[in-house]
Amino acid sequence: MPNDIPPGARPKVVHFVTGGFSGATQVAIDLCMSALRDGPYEPVLVLRRKRQTPQSRIDALQDRGLTVMVVSGGWSHLPTIAELARLLRELQPAALLAHGFPEHLIGRRAGLRAGVRVMIQVEHNSRERYSLWSRWLSRRLARVSAALVGVSEGVRQRLIAQGLPPEKTIAIPNGIDLSRFAGPGGEREAGLVMSARFARQKDHATLIAALARLVVRGLKPPLQLAGTGPLMGRMQAQVARCGLQAQVRFLGHHADMPGLLRSQRIFVLATHFEGMPLALVEAMASGCACIASDVIGVRGVLDHEQTGLLVPEGDADALAAAVERLLLDPALADRLGASARQRALAEHGQALMRQRYDTLLAQAISADRRPSSA
Repeated sequence: MPNDIPPGARPKVVHFVTGGFSGATQVAIDLCMSALRDGPYEPVLVLRRKRQTPQSRIDALQDRGLTVMVVSGGWSHLPTIAELARLLRELQPAALLAHGFPEHLIGRRAGLRAGVRVMIQVEHNSRERYSLWSRWLSRRLARVSAALVGVSEGVRQRLIAQGLPPEKTIAIPNGIDLSRFAGPGGEREAGLVMSARFARQKDHATLIAALARLVVRGLKPPLQLAGTGPLMGRMQAQVARCGLQAQVRFLGHHADMPGLLRSQRIFVLATHFEGMPLALVEAMASGCACIASDVIGVRGVLDHEQTGLLVPEGDADALAAAVERLLLDPALADRLGASARQRALAEHGQALMRQRYDTLLAQAISADRRPSSA
């Protein structure tokens, strides 16, 4: 589709997601920016304001031509629902995609008020803090939703286990912009990297403990930790207690993740739960040998002994053993890294993700327009 289609000539599709710029936000942004260039639908991004919603990032998206709107946040969802419903009535979208918890509940309640006929839930994590009320509401809203999307097969299975209708529940794996990882590879340092927010979901503590165990065995690989978050200070204190300051670097927000990943031999994702980890897919696309916690959302993305190594969640001894194995066997690390890259290129491209969402939207909108569905 040409890029010079005038505004308003395509049906609008609204993506509603947290303004916290989480992984769910990034997926929604990627879908919007891809659709903005050449998609059959005109994307509109609506963010639920959080305390850490940065205006600079909103401005940057708007400068690239994306329509971005922000609605109120807060502990009570009712003002947000009312505000979003008014906005949806103005926009008159052909469809609403509500990403993440609790935004998929808020978004679809607003969509009902506004008369949006095609609503799609996108669940981005395998473990959320559902109450009895929100589980009941989720099942009720499923009845008026066109589809329920899990961002991995594991998340899809979790949705079905929660009582959501299997016939409406599908998996669309997250994808990344593979062109960012197309640069030439070079000599890799025998070091580790982990890119993740310092928050309760991630398990930096086990990785740091594993590094301390490796020191006892005479191995002192450097570890680079990219990311920010509320638990960063706690992890810095743990590094100091273990005497690992000379090995561990806290990078904060890192502007060149492809370059960092291509420079290191091993990527580690120590985590307690996932939906479908984009950081892991980026590491795979970069050709890193990957080690990750064996949890829902990771299984199926990384195949043990084929495209990486899986270790039990929270097991520092097992993680240390896996790192040691790859450090002492560079040929194995190279083989796993090459296989991981092939998997990422074949299955986790942004273009493939966008194609799957476009197909879902086309089917849902077409079904809604049939006389029998009125």
